[in-house]
Amino acid sequence: MRYEPLSSDIYQKNRQSFMAALNPKSLAVFNSNDTYPISADSTLPFAQHTDMLYLTGVDQEETILILFPDAADPKHREVLFLRETNPHIAVWEGAKLTRKAARDLTGIETIYWVQDFEKVFFELAAQCDTFYFNKNEHYRAAVETQTREDRFIEWAQKNYPTHQSARSNPILQKLRSLKSAAEIEQIRKACEITHQGFRRILSFVKPGVWEYEIEAEFIHEFLRHRSDGFAYEPIIASGANSNVLHYTENKNQCQAGDLLLLDVGASYGRYSSDMTRTIPVSGQFTPRQKAVYNAVLRVKNEATKLLRPGVLWKQYHFEVGKIMTSELLGLGLLDKADVQNETTAKPAYKKYFMHGTSHHLGLDTHDYGLLHLPMEPNMVFTVEPGIYLPDEGFGIRLEDDVVVQASGEPINIMAQIPLEADEIEDLMNA
Repeated sequence: MRYEPLSSDIYQKNRQSFMAALNPKSLAVFNSNDTYPISADSTLPFAQHTDMLYLTGVDQEETILILFPDAADPKHREVLFLRETNPHIAVWEGAKLTRKAARDLTGIETIYWVQDFEKVFFELAAQCDTFYFNKNEHYRAAVETQTREDRFIEWAQKNYPTHQSARSNPILQKLRSLKSAAEIEQIRKACEITHQGFRRILSFVKPGVWEYEIEAEFIHEFLRHRSDGFAYEPIIASGANSNVLHYTENKNQCQAGDLLLLDVGASYGRYSSDMTRTIPVSGQFTPRQKAVYNAVLRVKNEATKLLRPGVLWKQYHFEVGKIMTSELLGLGLLDKADVQNETTAKPAYKKYFMHGTSHHLGLDTHDYGLLHLPMEPNMVFTVEPGIYLPDEGFGIRLEDDVVVQASGEPINIMAQIPLEADEIEDLMNA
């Protein structure tokens, strides 16, 4: 790996916190992701299941973790199964983790090769009453592919039908939403790499450049700073493309007078950053563009202040909606009649700001977090309001990543990235 992993102490603490939430005589199993085929002998690049990363730091395929705090033999309370390496694999794919390297990385003492899993699982299943299975229950999930985890669950339920089952995901949703100091530092590093990429493109963007060229500038800067790459598929959206929320084709040429919306984030140590900036292709905002830009910026600043311990997700978005409504009235995009005729299901501001303001950030760009629970210190959120004006040919979104504090306003870990309209213009024209 090109990045510095977390200390094994962090992974040990994560596992202990998870096991403390299990019912007595329960065993939990976690599987790595599959390597997905494309066609012929091609596959997608391997991307590890983030729960495996959170609990072990192992970024390798064909990995299984068992957590069984009530195991009769203490050595089986934490068990890691790895793909056995050999000289052939080392030549063609590179070296895989040895047992010693895995112990050093994870802090897990008992390590078997993955071909021994069924035999060990049979022994441990006789000692437990409940299996904790790890299904994807994220509120944005729309999974159509059967995963390695799904196949294991089917196998376990078929071969051990008298065992009870329980859910690991609600426990992990709670644990992973609260970031350790070490995790926040990884996110901060990702944000700093994103900062370097943004600085690079400010002197590069001008009329005539292509969106994909800008994407190339970002990835060049990311990789030279030991990033894993893009944390998500980048949005490089010029002109009318800036009104398409998930525009990722990045294929058009930037034209004079247009705005360029950049929703881009680097990943570091598999932790995500998530930044959005909107800049003028010609290096200068028009008065109308700047008025809308500053309105979005004011919403972002006020929305950030609302992210405090005890705040409920639903109420937060309701309050942001009121702030956005005020700004839209000021821009002449809404009038009093629009507000008087709005409904709870269809607020007037949604015509111009149709997405949410914030989401959890961490190992996943849309990270774990139970939205019915109050916000807590050390949760990391994005703040990303936008105003989209198809009739005027541009949309503006601004986004930073912040850490909720025990008291006071959140800490903006993207505060170093240029944001004010005047500063953007000065840097582009330097």
